[in-house]
Amino acid sequence: MSARQSLGRGFDALIPKDLDPSILEEDKERVQKLLITDVIPNPDQPRREFNEAHLSGLAESVKQHGVLQPIIVVRYGDNQYRIVAGERRWRAASTAKLTHIPAIVRSLKELEQVELALIENIQRVDLSPLEQALAVLKLQQQFNLTLDQIAHKLGKASSTVSNLTRLLQLPEAAREALRSGKINEGHARAILALKGNESKQEELLRCILDNGWTVRQAEEFVIKNRRALASEVAVDDSAITADLSAKLNTKVFIRHTAKGGQLIISFKDAGELKRLTDSLER
Repeated sequence: MSARQSLGRGFDALIPKDLDPSILEEDKERVQKLLITDVIPNPDQPRREFNEAHLSGLAESVKQHGVLQPIIVVRYGDNQYRIVAGERRWRAASTAKLTHIPAIVRSLKELEQVELALIENIQRVDLSPLEQALAVLKLQQQFNLTLDQIAHKLGKASSTVSNLTRLLQLPEAAREALRSGKINEGHARAILALKGNESKQEELLRCILDNGWTVRQAEEFVIKNRRALASEVAVDDSAITADLSAKLNTKVFIRHTAKGGQLIISFKDAGELKRLTDSLER
C-alpha cells in the first residue's frame, strides 16, 4: 500500500503541486535489489540498542518469507548505500545470510523534499487527527525520527504527538467513527483508556454513537469501569495464601487489579501491625 493510499484522500493536501508524488510512494517500480554488503548503517541512527532476541525472531521470519518491506537508503560513495530507515530489517537479513535486500534508493534532495513537505503541510493544513497520526507514522518510517524529534520539528509538545500516534491503536470501528466525524478526538482517547478490554471499548463506542455522549460522559464511563475492575476482590484459597494466614495468624487475601494485583495482610490496630512486621522480619 502506498503512502498516498494509506493516508486517504486528505493526504493530497500534504503534497505541494510542484513535488513529484512518486517520491512518497513505495511502489514496485522504485524498489531495487541491493547487495547486503553494499549497504551500511547510518551512524546517526537514533536507535543504538537492538534486542538480540527480537532480531533473531525477525531473522527467522526473513529466512522463510524474505524482507517484505523495502528499506530506504541514499547513495554513499561510488558503490555503497547508507540506510535511512530499516536497519533492523537489514541486520535480520544479514543474520539470515541473504545476499540481497529490497531497497528504495532516494537522493538527499528527495528526502529533504519529503520531510519538508510533510512537516510544513501538517502544520498548515487542517487534517483529521487520524491523518495527522498517519503522517507522523510516515515520518517515523521514512526518517527513523523519534516522536520527540518529530514533535520538535512540528513545534508541538511531545505528549501531543504521542497522543496522536496512539489513535492508530483504536479498534477499527472506533477508527472509522473518528474518520467519519461521528466521534471526536476526546471520545477516542476515552476509548483508548480501556485498551485491553475490547467489550468495554465496544460498549463505550455504542453509548457515544447511540446516546450522543459528551467527552465528559465518556470519561466518567472509563473512571467507573476502572474503579469496578480495580475493586474486584478475590480471596485466594490456594495453599500459599492459607499458609501465610496460618503463619501470621491473620487474614491474608489477594486483590486483583487491572495490572496484576496486591497481597493484602489484615490487622486490627497498631499493636497487631507491630507484631506482623516483627514476624515478617524474622
